[in-house]
Amino acid sequence: MSTILFDQIVYGPVQSRRLGISLGINLSPADGKRCTFDCIYCQCGLNAERKAHRRPPTREAVRRALSCKLSQLKAQGIVPDRITFSGNGEPTMHASFAAIIDDTLALRDAGCPSAKVAVLSNSTLLHKAEVVGALCKVDENLMKLDTVNEALFRLIDQPAPHDLTARKVVENLLQFDGRLTIQTMFLKGEYKGTPIDNTRDEDVGLWMEALKKIRPQNVMIYTIDRETPVKTLQKIQPETLAEIARKARNEGLPATAST
Repeated sequence: MSTILFDQIVYGPVQSRRLGISLGINLSPADGKRCTFDCIYCQCGLNAERKAHRRPPTREAVRRALSCKLSQLKAQGIVPDRITFSGNGEPTMHASFAAIIDDTLALRDAGCPSAKVAVLSNSTLLHKAEVVGALCKVDENLMKLDTVNEALFRLIDQPAPHDLTARKVVENLLQFDGRLTIQTMFLKGEYKGTPIDNTRDEDVGLWMEALKKIRPQNVMIYTIDRETPVKTLQKIQPETLAEIARKARNEGLPATAST
């Protein structure tokens, strides 16, 4: 069973293949997942297998943990490139998310003003004004959009809000007026007997049409890098990712492929 759970509120810094030296913040419980998606490729495992029993950290606990960590790093002469909200699930689910963002920006400005504050989100809670308002304050919003094919969306990301559609996700992403990065996981294989492949020309074409509407500042294309909870998934070859990125750039989209 695949598992990489973060048991601390603030962890790292870690060397990220996309974000540089990144200091992570986990707003989910330390003992399990808390997410509005149940992605079949999630490094933390499937939701049912990694159900959390503890409460998420409080706003004050997050503030204290980050303040302490930044002081330690300063004493060591380490300056993170980013302070990144990620962890064991969807950070925007936290009831105090907006207030925690304000605290984090204040601590960043005081302790390491060169670091960017980033949020990795699955884009599911963008119907909430307070979530969007908080996200608009940070330096980098990295929002998930794995596919706009509705059938693949339900297979790959398995949204817990069962009425959520890929089309609605795209509509909600328009609120950022292009001030965001789109992250897309490309993979293939099968799940419960159903073939999965979001690299097919038709699906890539629909995905690019959606991106033209969203107008992101960056598009990060990547594939499986760690063990997945569903064992029938396959990593996409680097040349395929590079070709998708090339096609996206030809359409005016600032895409890069990470393998």
